[in-house]
Amino acid sequence: MTLARVIPKWAIRLFAMANGKVDFFNDTGGYGFISTDDGDLDDDEDVFFHMEDVGGPDLEEGQEVEFDIESSPKGPRATNLVRN
Repeated sequence: MTLARVIPKWAIRLFAMANGKVDFFNDTGGYGFISTDDGDLDDDEDVFFHMEDVGGPDLEEGQEVEFDIESSPKGPRATNLVRN
């Protein structure tokens, strides 16, 4: 039996989400970067996000967010982003 069958995905996210602030946002391109508060990444490594993955109104620089981090070919990427 796998862990996914025992614990629902939403419950796993409660414990695995990272915290951070929108460090940069390009409203024309609909993408930006988040600096993390957690020690999951190197200090100089920001997490990329794209608004097509976020939905809702544009994010603003300095806005606090919670998110999951996934690997991508170009570096870490935010998924399941939630505004605080």
